[in-house]
Amino acid sequence: MTNSLGDIQNSKAIIIFGANPAVNHPVGFQHFLKAKERNNTKIIVVDPRFTKTAAKADYYAQIRPGTDIPFMYGMLNIIFKNNWHDKNFINDRVFGMKDIMEEAKNWPIEKVAEVTGVDADLIVQITKHYAHNTPGTLIWAMGLTQHTNGTSNTRMAPILQLALGNMGVEGGGTNILRGHDNVQGATDFGCLADSLPGYYGLSEGSWKYFASSWGVDFDWLQGRFKDPSWMGKKGFTLARWWAGVLGENEGEDAIHNAGTRLKALFVMGNGITSTAQTKKVKEALDNLDIAVFCDPFVNEGAIITDKQNDVYILPAATQFETSGSVTATNRSAQWRDKVVEPMFESKTDEDIMFELAKRLGFYDEFTAGMKMNDDKKDFKWPEDATDEIARIIKTIGLTGWTAKRLKAHQENWHMFDEVTLRGYGDMTGEYYGLPWPCWTEGHSGSPVLYNINRSVKEGGMGFRNRFGMERDGENLLAGKGSAPKASSNKDGYPEINKDNIEAVLGITLTEDEKSRIGKNWKVDKSNIIAEKCMEAGIAPYGNAKARAKVWGWADEIPKHREPLHSPRTDLTKDYPSFADKPNHWRVDTRYISEQTKQDWAKDFPINLVTGRLVNMNGAGMENRASKYLAKLTPEMFCDINPDLAGRYGIRDGSMMWIHSPQGTKIKVKAHYSYSVSPDRIFIPIHFAGVMEGESLLHKYPDGTAPYATGESANTVTNYGYDIVTQIPETKGGLCQISRV
Repeated sequence: MTNSLGDIQNSKAIIIFGANPAVNHPVGFQHFLKAKERNNTKIIVVDPRFTKTAAKADYYAQIRPGTDIPFMYGMLNIIFKNNWHDKNFINDRVFGMKDIMEEAKNWPIEKVAEVTGVDADLIVQITKHYAHNTPGTLIWAMGLTQHTNGTSNTRMAPILQLALGNMGVEGGGTNILRGHDNVQGATDFGCLADSLPGYYGLSEGSWKYFASSWGVDFDWLQGRFKDPSWMGKKGFTLARWWAGVLGENEGEDAIHNAGTRLKALFVMGNGITSTAQTKKVKEALDNLDIAVFCDPFVNEGAIITDKQNDVYILPAATQFETSGSVTATNRSAQWRDKVVEPMFESKTDEDIMFELAKRLGFYDEFTAGMKMNDDKKDFKWPEDATDEIARIIKTIGLTGWTAKRLKAHQENWHMFDEVTLRGYGDMTGEYYGLPWPCWTEGHSGSPVLYNINRSVKEGGMGFRNRFGMERDGENLLAGKGSAPKASSNKDGYPEINKDNIEAVLGITLTEDEKSRIGKNWKVDKSNIIAEKCMEAGIAPYGNAKARAKVWGWADEIPKHREPLHSPRTDLTKDYPSFADKPNHWRVDTRYISEQTKQDWAKDFPINLVTGRLVNMNGAGMENRASKYLAKLTPEMFCDINPDLAGRYGIRDGSMMWIHSPQGTKIKVKAHYSYSVSPDRIFIPIHFAGVMEGESLLHKYPDGTAPYATGESANTVTNYGYDIVTQIPETKGGLCQISRV
């Protein structure tokens, strides 16, 4: 999220792709409604289903799933033809927009309408309004990401904003809505299979930086791997961990895991049934040597498996029984105090991890980094963990996130403006939660990314210089005069390192500073680079152009590619999927071979759309354990258009089967609804406890069964994974239906 939820109140136009904040972010949605009240802001919703958010929209486009890129290219074609784009912004701050302009020509409005299923006149109305009412903000969530070309979707959306000059301004930006609190924090702190905390890469230099920062020997750390080469390789993703168990079996995608399968699974706070292809998850659980689930409620991974031994459920404490910081969707940190001590036999996440580290023999190394804060003999949780993070993570600028500062924001939250996040009184000069980057312990935080209308000290910055200095004969640094306000260098400049700091900043370092300064801003333990940059009004990561063109990827600019299981077989010939990708996060992954395996639309003619309910959250384990929340939606259901239901003899309130291309099925109750068109159905993602019509209630330990159980939507979500991130294609699949 480049801006914040509060900043949406500054928007003159709001366009939402594949998100339903009225349901999924009901508290945050108040800012959308306040924008309507205060600015007469128009809301535009582009979604396959008429949602509660669409009910508040001024324009609603019921798009065919998986066609967001043609829709946005259609908008851009209109924008470029009418010269509605921001030429100066593009010239000074964007690389590769010429290629986007050429591709947009391939998407005249008639073709866009035919591919997306949205009326041409409506697309023109939406585009004209959005282009003429700036600043405009663009919102998305999983409806845009969960596709085989989800990465292209999430590149396309910022490109639209760049074309209109909507980046780096209040009321603009790309505001990506995370599913719940600390999803942003989990990715920031390294819960990914391809990076260290703070998005540091897996290079030897990064590992050595962390080894020294954690206070452990690099050779010892390297020795934890099978051999040094594995230290720099991506791991399995959450989406396809199960392939690591099954990859040796006949008929499964091959794995690349040093000649061995995964044997153990340790789950903390993740609803394992929220992973696509639940039957594969079950099969993997059945074949593990050991499975451990740490949760306040019974994780239904322990219920769906038939494994009888070495399945452990550890009672974990809730957030009310712990303290520490979480990171909100807008990059702000929030401190939380413990309300009560952990109840009964439950333990906090950190205590479970500490005990595990002791038994595995590396507790001292695991906790050594926290003792390095002021050379302590012991550590205090969670303050020293927080300060350790602040001491190490330079890449996204967490240096200012000390426990002391975050606690002060919690204690004085009433001294911050809800729209600007700007503090007053004792909090003057800071923004609520110190949204990263927060370069130094005195920095304000950065509420709006890439804003050159503010000084760096006040959160200003250009785009990051991370792709070199030149490409295709074009300078990749920002144009003249495109530096943040009050910068000593008024033009573009490279990321700051030990060798160029004096020249770029126009300063002279003392001999003492030269002896202490780090190699570059990312590994500068002295933080001299960041401090000197603040004095000179320079962003440590440089000031370059955003790139609309990404060299080295399967698609250098975003291209439309039909979903693997497309209802438009005719279009798969013109817009085919990617080539199959071997060793994709350690798993061979099918694309074109799956798409062309058969005429999927012939046997599975109905689009399958999944999403959330306002009273549930994620896998729904804790929500369905509440009798009050469960009463609102006591059973799994399917929203189905009466016209579609009538063709299959399915009555409102009767039971129906949904079948997937992978041969799986679920039994759910039909709910007549005109929110879905006659070519698609909608099912919520929060249920579990029933598998292909068979109840699993007998598998719950006594007294732990939730008040509501039902089929998992992910039992019928289709095979398909993003070409870069491997996020599953749960938003563009197919199915067939039948009455029970």
